[in-house]
Amino acid sequence: MIIRANGKSLDLNQPIVMGILNVTPDSFSDGGKFNEIDNALAQVEKMIEAGVSIIDIGGESTRPGAPDVALADELQRVIPVIKAIRKKSDVWISIDTSKAEVMKQAIAAGADIINDVRALQEPGAIEVAAESGLPVCLMHMKGQPRTMQNAPHYDNVIEEVKEFLQQRITHCEKAGIHRDNIILDPGFGFGKTVEHNYHMLANLEAFHQLGLPVLAGMSRKSMLFKLLDKTPAECVAASVACATMAALKGAQIIRVHDYVETIDALKVVNKTNQNK
Repeated sequence: MIIRANGKSLDLNQPIVMGILNVTPDSFSDGGKFNEIDNALAQVEKMIEAGVSIIDIGGESTRPGAPDVALADELQRVIPVIKAIRKKSDVWISIDTSKAEVMKQAIAAGADIINDVRALQEPGAIEVAAESGLPVCLMHMKGQPRTMQNAPHYDNVIEEVKEFLQQRITHCEKAGIHRDNIILDPGFGFGKTVEHNYHMLANLEAFHQLGLPVLAGMSRKSMLFKLLDKTPAECVAASVACATMAALKGAQIIRVHDYVETIDALKVVNKTNQNK
Protein backbone atom coordinates (compact mmCIF):
# COMPACT_ATOMS: atom_id res chain seq x y z
CA MET A 1 0.00 0.00 0.00
CA ILE A 2 1.27 3.45 -0.97
CA ILE A 3 -0.28 6.86 -0.32
CA ARG A 4 0.57 9.89 -2.43
CA ALA A 5 0.30 13.64 -1.93
CA ASN A 6 1.96 16.77 -3.31
CA GLY A 7 4.31 14.82 -5.53
CA LYS A 8 5.45 12.53 -2.70
CA SER A 9 4.75 8.89 -1.95
CA LEU A 10 4.74 7.01 1.34
CA ASP A 11 5.20 3.25 1.46
CA LEU A 12 2.89 1.57 3.99
CA ASN A 13 4.07 -1.98 3.37
CA GLN A 14 5.90 -1.71 6.68
CA PRO A 15 4.36 0.07 9.67
CA ILE A 16 5.38 3.71 10.03
CA VAL A 17 5.22 6.23 12.86
CA MET A 18 3.01 9.30 12.93
CA GLY A 19 4.41 11.65 15.56
CA ILE A 20 1.96 13.77 17.55
CA LEU A 21 2.55 17.52 17.70
CA ASN A 22 -0.18 19.14 19.78
CA VAL A 23 -0.01 22.91 19.47
CA THR A 24 -2.68 23.31 22.13
CA PRO A 25 -2.52 24.58 25.71
CA ASP A 26 -4.72 21.78 27.06
CA SER A 27 -4.02 18.40 25.43
CA PHE A 28 -4.25 15.56 27.93
CA SER A 29 -0.61 14.48 27.73
CA ASP A 30 1.57 17.28 26.35
CA GLY A 31 -0.63 20.37 26.42
CA GLY A 32 1.31 23.62 26.34
CA LYS A 33 4.70 22.10 25.50
CA PHE A 34 4.70 22.87 21.78
CA ASN A 35 2.37 25.83 21.32
CA GLU A 36 5.31 28.18 20.67
CA ILE A 37 6.68 27.95 17.13
CA ASP A 38 10.33 27.60 18.16
CA ASN A 39 9.48 24.73 20.53
CA ALA A 40 7.32 23.09 17.88
CA LEU A 41 10.06 23.35 15.23
CA ALA A 42 12.67 21.93 17.59
CA GLN A 43 10.37 18.98 18.32
CA VAL A 44 9.72 18.40 14.61
CA GLU A 45 13.45 18.39 13.91
CA LYS A 46 13.95 15.72 16.58
CA MET A 47 11.09 13.67 15.13
CA ILE A 48 12.49 13.80 11.61
CA GLU A 49 16.00 12.85 12.80
CA ALA A 50 14.54 9.89 14.68
CA GLY A 51 12.71 8.61 11.61
CA VAL A 52 9.12 9.77 12.08
CA SER A 53 7.30 9.55 8.74
CA ILE A 54 4.32 11.88 9.41
CA ILE A 55 3.99 14.89 11.72
CA ASP A 56 0.39 15.12 12.98
CA ILE A 57 -0.45 18.70 13.96
CA GLY A 58 -3.53 19.43 16.05
CA GLY A 59 -4.86 22.69 17.45
CA GLU A 60 -7.94 21.38 19.25
CA SER A 61 -7.79 18.95 22.15
CA THR A 62 -10.16 16.01 21.69
CA ARG A 63 -9.59 14.51 25.12
CA PRO A 64 -12.76 13.44 26.98
CA GLY A 65 -14.59 16.52 28.25
CA ALA A 66 -12.59 18.92 26.08
CA PRO A 67 -14.32 22.23 25.25
CA ASP A 68 -14.83 23.32 21.66
CA VAL A 69 -12.17 25.58 20.16
CA ALA A 70 -13.08 28.64 18.11
CA LEU A 71 -12.10 28.59 14.43
CA ALA A 72 -9.86 31.65 14.76
CA ASP A 73 -8.00 30.12 17.72
CA GLU A 74 -7.42 26.82 15.93
CA LEU A 75 -6.15 28.58 12.80
CA GLN A 76 -3.82 30.75 14.86
CA ARG A 77 -2.34 27.65 16.48
CA VAL A 78 -1.78 25.39 13.48
CA ILE A 79 -1.24 27.44 10.31
CA PRO A 80 1.95 29.29 11.36
CA VAL A 81 3.47 25.99 12.51
CA ILE A 82 2.69 24.24 9.22
CA LYS A 83 4.16 27.15 7.26
CA ALA A 84 7.27 27.19 9.45
CA ILE A 85 7.83 23.44 9.01
CA ARG A 86 7.34 23.73 5.25
CA LYS A 87 10.08 26.35 5.01
CA LYS A 88 12.53 23.84 6.48
CA SER A 89 11.34 20.40 5.44
CA ASP A 90 9.32 18.33 2.97
CA VAL A 91 8.29 15.89 5.72
CA TRP A 92 4.74 14.56 5.52
CA ILE A 93 2.35 16.72 7.57
CA SER A 94 -1.15 15.73 8.62
CA ILE A 95 -3.63 18.27 9.92
CA ASP A 96 -5.68 16.91 12.82
CA THR A 97 -8.93 18.86 12.52
CA SER A 98 -12.64 18.55 11.80
CA LYS A 99 -13.20 22.10 10.55
CA ALA A 100 -13.41 22.66 6.79
CA GLU A 101 -11.77 26.09 6.96
CA VAL A 102 -8.83 24.75 8.98
CA MET A 103 -8.43 21.96 6.43
CA LYS A 104 -8.50 24.45 3.56
CA GLN A 105 -5.91 26.79 5.06
CA ALA A 106 -3.71 23.90 6.24
CA ILE A 107 -3.70 22.44 2.74
CA ALA A 108 -2.72 25.84 1.31
CA ALA A 109 0.08 26.03 3.90
CA GLY A 110 1.45 22.63 2.84
CA ALA A 111 -0.38 19.83 4.70
CA ASP A 112 -0.39 16.41 3.01
CA ILE A 113 -3.04 14.46 4.94
CA ILE A 114 -6.37 15.36 6.55
CA ASN A 115 -6.77 13.48 9.83
CA ASP A 116 -10.34 13.93 11.11
CA VAL A 117 -11.68 12.42 14.33
CA ARG A 118 -15.20 13.21 13.04
CA ALA A 119 -14.63 11.40 9.73
CA LEU A 120 -15.46 14.39 7.50
CA GLN A 121 -18.97 14.82 8.91
CA GLU A 122 -18.72 18.53 9.79
CA PRO A 123 -20.16 21.08 7.31
CA GLY A 124 -18.01 21.47 4.20
CA ALA A 125 -15.30 19.04 5.33
CA ILE A 126 -15.94 16.28 2.81
CA GLU A 127 -16.07 18.82 -0.04
CA VAL A 128 -12.74 20.39 0.96
CA ALA A 129 -11.15 16.95 1.25
CA ALA A 130 -12.46 15.82 -2.12
CA GLU A 131 -11.30 19.00 -3.86
CA SER A 132 -7.82 18.72 -2.34
CA GLY A 133 -7.15 15.23 -3.67
CA LEU A 134 -5.15 14.50 -0.51
CA PRO A 135 -5.28 11.33 1.61
CA VAL A 136 -7.81 11.43 4.44
CA CYS A 137 -7.96 9.51 7.70
CA LEU A 138 -11.48 8.66 8.84
CA MET A 139 -11.89 7.90 12.55
CA HIS A 140 -14.76 6.36 14.47
CA MET A 141 -16.03 8.30 17.46
CA LYS A 142 -19.22 7.57 19.37
CA GLY A 143 -20.66 10.94 20.38
CA GLN A 144 -18.55 14.11 20.80
CA PRO A 145 -15.40 14.71 22.88
CA ARG A 146 -17.31 16.52 25.60
CA THR A 147 -19.64 13.56 26.22
CA MET A 148 -18.14 10.53 24.46
CA GLN A 149 -17.03 8.76 27.64
CA ASN A 150 -20.42 8.98 29.36
CA ALA A 151 -21.17 5.23 29.52
CA PRO A 152 -20.63 4.30 25.84
CA HIS A 153 -22.51 1.14 24.84
CA TYR A 154 -22.20 -1.26 21.91
CA ASP A 155 -23.88 -4.56 21.14
CA ASN A 156 -20.78 -5.50 19.13
CA VAL A 157 -18.05 -2.87 19.11
CA ILE A 158 -16.04 -4.40 16.25
CA GLU A 159 -18.99 -4.75 13.89
CA GLU A 160 -20.47 -1.36 14.76
CA VAL A 161 -17.18 0.46 14.24
CA LYS A 162 -16.62 -1.40 10.96
CA GLU A 163 -20.15 -0.55 9.80
CA PHE A 164 -19.61 3.15 10.57
CA LEU A 165 -16.28 3.20 8.74
CA GLN A 166 -17.80 1.46 5.72
CA GLN A 167 -20.59 4.05 5.62
CA ARG A 168 -18.05 6.87 5.70
CA ILE A 169 -15.99 5.20 2.95
CA THR A 170 -19.13 5.09 0.79
CA HIS A 171 -19.91 8.76 1.49
CA CYS A 172 -16.35 9.76 0.65
CA GLU A 173 -16.30 7.84 -2.61
CA LYS A 174 -19.64 9.41 -3.63
CA ALA A 175 -18.16 12.84 -2.85
CA GLY A 176 -15.23 12.17 -5.18
CA ILE A 177 -12.55 10.99 -2.75
CA HIS A 178 -10.62 8.14 -4.34
CA ARG A 179 -10.54 4.92 -2.35
CA ASP A 180 -6.73 4.85 -2.58
CA ASN A 181 -6.73 8.08 -0.55
CA ILE A 182 -8.61 6.70 2.47
CA ILE A 183 -7.04 5.57 5.77
CA LEU A 184 -9.13 4.14 8.62
CA ASP A 185 -8.82 4.69 12.38
CA PRO A 186 -11.06 2.62 14.70
CA GLY A 187 -10.80 5.39 17.29
CA PHE A 188 -9.24 3.93 20.42
CA GLY A 189 -10.46 5.95 23.41
CA PHE A 190 -13.15 7.84 21.51
CA GLY A 191 -16.46 6.75 22.99
CA LYS A 192 -15.17 3.38 24.19
CA THR A 193 -14.70 1.81 27.60
CA VAL A 194 -11.39 0.25 28.61
CA GLU A 195 -12.85 -3.16 27.73
CA HIS A 196 -14.01 -1.95 24.30
CA ASN A 197 -10.50 -0.67 23.56
CA TYR A 198 -8.78 -3.92 24.45
CA HIS A 199 -11.36 -5.91 22.51
CA MET A 200 -10.58 -3.77 19.46
CA LEU A 201 -6.83 -4.23 19.94
CA ALA A 202 -7.23 -8.00 20.35
CA ASN A 203 -9.25 -8.12 17.11
CA LEU A 204 -7.53 -5.38 15.15
CA GLU A 205 -7.19 -7.69 12.14
CA ALA A 206 -10.95 -7.36 11.62
CA PHE A 207 -10.53 -3.81 10.36
CA HIS A 208 -8.26 -4.99 7.55
CA GLN A 209 -11.34 -6.65 6.04
CA LEU A 210 -12.28 -3.21 4.74
CA GLY A 211 -9.18 -3.34 2.53
CA LEU A 212 -7.66 0.01 3.47
CA PRO A 213 -4.68 1.15 5.57
CA VAL A 214 -5.34 1.19 9.32
CA LEU A 215 -4.06 3.83 11.73
CA ALA A 216 -3.82 2.86 15.41
CA GLY A 217 -3.54 5.53 18.09
CA MET A 218 -3.34 4.29 21.68
CA SER A 219 -0.42 6.37 22.93
CA ARG A 220 -0.81 7.37 26.60
CA LYS A 221 -4.59 6.95 26.45
CA SER A 222 -6.98 6.06 29.26
CA MET A 223 -7.01 2.38 28.28
CA LEU A 224 -3.41 2.42 29.57
CA PHE A 225 -3.35 4.81 32.50
CA LYS A 226 -6.63 3.52 33.94
CA LEU A 227 -5.40 -0.07 33.71
CA LEU A 228 -2.03 0.77 35.27
CA ASP A 229 -3.22 3.49 37.68
CA LYS A 230 -0.55 5.85 36.36
CA THR A 231 -0.40 9.27 34.74
CA PRO A 232 -0.38 9.43 30.92
CA ALA A 233 3.30 10.44 30.93
CA GLU A 234 4.14 7.30 32.96
CA CYS A 235 2.67 5.04 30.26
CA VAL A 236 5.57 5.02 27.80
CA ALA A 237 6.26 1.28 28.08
CA ALA A 238 2.57 0.45 27.84
CA SER A 239 2.16 2.74 24.83
CA VAL A 240 5.06 1.02 23.06
CA ALA A 241 3.56 -2.37 23.90
CA CYS A 242 0.29 -1.31 22.23
CA ALA A 243 2.17 0.06 19.23
CA THR A 244 4.08 -3.21 18.88
CA MET A 245 0.92 -5.30 19.07
CA ALA A 246 -0.88 -3.08 16.58
CA ALA A 247 2.05 -3.34 14.15
CA LEU A 248 2.18 -7.12 14.52
CA LYS A 249 -1.55 -7.17 13.77
CA GLY A 250 -0.95 -5.26 10.56
CA ALA A 251 -1.64 -1.61 11.40
CA GLN A 252 0.18 0.49 8.82
CA ILE A 253 0.38 3.80 10.72
CA ILE A 254 1.09 4.05 14.46
CA ARG A 255 0.26 7.45 16.00
CA VAL A 256 2.38 8.15 19.08
CA HIS A 257 3.90 10.66 21.49
CA ASP A 258 6.94 8.49 22.32
CA TYR A 259 8.35 8.28 18.82
CA VAL A 260 11.95 7.26 19.63
CA GLU A 261 10.92 4.19 21.61
CA THR A 262 8.21 3.30 19.10
CA ILE A 263 10.56 3.52 16.12
CA ASP A 264 12.93 1.12 17.89
CA ALA A 265 10.05 -1.27 18.54
CA LEU A 266 8.91 -1.14 14.90
CA LYS A 267 12.44 -1.94 13.70
CA VAL A 268 12.20 -5.13 15.76
CA VAL A 269 8.73 -5.87 14.31
CA ASN A 270 9.95 -5.31 10.75
CA LYS A 271 13.02 -7.49 11.24
CA THR A 272 10.86 -10.24 12.70
CA ASN A 273 8.40 -10.04 9.80
CA GLN A 274 11.29 -10.29 7.31
CA ASN A 275 12.34 -13.59 8.88
CA LYS A 276 9.01 -15.40 8.74
